[in-house]
Order: sequence, then C-alpha cells, then structure tokens
Amino acid sequence: MATPRIAEALKAARARLGWSREALAFHSGVSWSAIAQIESGRRTDVRLSSLAALATALGVGVDYLIGSVGSPPQLLEHRVLTYGSEEEFLAGAVPFVVEGVDQSQCVLVVTSPAKTELVRDALGERADLVEFADWTEGYRSPRAALDRYRDYVSQVCARGGGWIRVLAEAGWSGHTEAEIEVWTRYESLVNLALASFPATFLCTYDEHAFPADVIAEARTTHRTIVRGSDLSASPAYREPAEFLLAAQDA
Repeated sequence: MATPRIAEALKAARARLGWSREALAFHSGVSWSAIAQIESGRRTDVRLSSLAALATALGVGVDYLIGSVGSPPQLLEHRVLTYGSEEEFLAGAVPFVVEGVDQSQCVLVVTSPAKTELVRDALGERADLVEFADWTEGYRSPRAALDRYRDYVSQVCARGGGWIRVLAEAGWSGHTEAEIEVWTRYESLVNLALASFPATFLCTYDEHAFPADVIAEARTTHRTIVRGSDLSASPAYREPAEFLLAAQDA
C-alpha cells in the first residue's frame, strides 16, 4: 500500500511516544531497517500486515498512517493541569511544550499575555519554534474554539505536519456560573469533536481563579492529569456521552 503520508505519520506517531526506531521494531515486530526505509520515504509500498503491526504498537489506526478518510481513529490526548502558583504552572506547562518542540511537533500555546511571557521566558531559544496565540482571540464561544482548532489542524496537515501539541489556558474563570457550565461541557465535547485529531492537548486551570467544584469537574472531562512531568489517569474521568447526558438532566 503506497501513500506519501506514511513516512511523516509514522515518524510523528513514534515521536509522540518518545520511541526510537529500535523500540518500535521491538514492539511491532517490523524490522528496524524496514521502519527506517518507510520513514525516509525510500519504501512507499508497505504491506498491510506491516501497517497493522505498526499501528497497533503505536496506538493509532491504520487510517491515520495512510491518511484514509474511512472510520476516524481515536487519536486525541486530552490532559489537564491544575495549578496553584506560577511555579506549578511552569512545572507542568514547560516540559509539555519542550517535549513537543524536541520531537518536531507543531506546538501552539493559547494563553493570556501574562502566561505567554512566562512560557516564552522559560523556553528561551525554543520559543522561536512555538506558535503563540491570545486566548481571547479563539475562545469567543465553544463553537468558535472548536472551529479554530479544526482549521489549525487542517492547515498543519496541509503543510505536511504530523503530530500537534496544544497548551490551552482555561480562561473563562471570570464568566458567569452559567457560562462556566457551558465551557465545562465544551471540555467534554472536545473528546468527541476532536477525537480523530493527531493532537495532544494540555488544558491548564488556575486553582485560585476557579471554584473547587469547577476544578474537580475538570478532572472528569480530561483523561489524564499532569503534575510537573508526571502523568496519571484521571480516576474521575467520565466518557462524553455519560457526562453530557448527566449535565443535560441536571
């Protein structure tokens, strides 16, 4: 099966896990030399059995590797970082961004101007490899935010990009209670609407800006909790269908 997407998609999916070619060869059973040939573009006719083995090892669908428009694979990683100080914010946000830059991912940071400066300063020269955006420009409404991310991913993929990494500040702390409820539902909806995106999102919540119940709910709409460089599965996570139906009945 031949497609020019395989090389970049394979490299991006491997880099997302931080694996070397040797590690992917071990986990997939596909030889190191075959993987090297595929990623360099020297081998474009890849057997379906090899594609299936690579996809299984990497935790993606064959559709992602070949760029098929069939059934959408579940690719999105949706993480949350709650913090009580600038130090805690930087301890979780900076390693996340640095990892993306070092793995040649497309990295977008969507925060307030103050947080942008913190991240820029902490990144040093790496900041030149990151795209920054003001939260208020893309989060006028949940629909606007989803449309913005769809457009961004389409643009990145059109440029030949592989994996995308987004650091996004939860900037709706000053809104009304009803508006915060809408944005909380948006966080759950992201798991459905952006499920097939080749992206890792880290949403950051200021514990001093939000009530405790909103912070708790953030852990129900994100699969993974971030503390510094550590990741753990959220025991409170609820699947979108369950969460959104419960919110509707409340």
